Amino acid sequence: MNKSIFTKDGTAQGVAKQRLIETLAKPDKRVINDPYADSFVIGASFMKLMGHSFNLWLARKFAPGFHEHLISRTRYIDELIKNSATRGVEQYVILGAGYDSRAYRLELPSSLRIFEVDQAEVLDRKCSKLPKELPNSENVTYVSVDFAHQSLTEQLLAAGFDRNKSTVTTFEGVSQYITKEAVRSTIEELAALTQQSNSTLFISYVDELLDKDPEACFGKGYPNGPKRVDLLRNLAAKVGEPWISFYTAEEIENLLSKSGFFIKENVTLEDLNSFYFGPVGRTLSENEIFKIEHFVIAESLK
Repeated sequence: MNKSIFTKDGTAQGVAKQRLIETLAKPDKRVINDPYADSFVIGASFMKLMGHSFNLWLARKFAPGFHEHLISRTRYIDELIKNSATRGVEQYVILGAGYDSRAYRLELPSSLRIFEVDQAEVLDRKCSKLPKELPNSENVTYVSVDFAHQSLTEQLLAAGFDRNKSTVTTFEGVSQYITKEAVRSTIEELAALTQQSNSTLFISYVDELLDKDPEACFGKGYPNGPKRVDLLRNLAAKVGEPWISFYTAEEIENLLSKSGFFIKENVTLEDLNSFYFGPVGRTLSENEIFKIEHFVIAESLK
């Protein structure tokens, strides 16, 4: 596995910023709540001063639907983890944990053991930014992995991961930044690690149509979609995290099935829009739909 998979944090800060914006909304108008997001955002105090509406307006000027896209991904995974815990899943592995805060904000049961996997420098930086006292911290194990010299499997097992316990794993917002070979080897390693128990995997991927037919990645009437994505890609490249891998639905399905996973759901913001934003009176119109990234839940074939 490539050493650079989880080293940067530019995009992690960007995602935390969107979680902060959503958290600033009134409780009956927000889709997710992350009381720790401000710990990771430069200029958080100013954002709080300006409030939800202004920050959301600014995000939409940059790219309509981009904020809602990231928040729908966050909520989608939140629900997966909470539902998994309710079903009695015993382990939760977060690959490329970065500034993920689910372990502390979702009120997960003590029966769920959580493994946050990332480079040591990233985990250290995260710890330095978070409050010293955190709920559920006794159930969280940080697993540092130097992918140039260490095995993910060996590091997880050394940290207490149990092959015989049911597991849910999230691989969120990573696949576009690493090679397809790195994604394949990661999934194969996860499959081997969890082959003795029930396993659920979340993975997100950027649609190959973004290169071949970019207009298809947006709702009808979306303003200047390809140009806005070019801006996003350029910004990602400038912080050292260029988008290099894109997939078709068939490619992802084949990739997962070869490792014994079958796809249960494959959705985008377009599918989740009315479910998440409708109840809070913020349903997006067709010309605001941003659907370049897919969210996939897959389960192991046992």
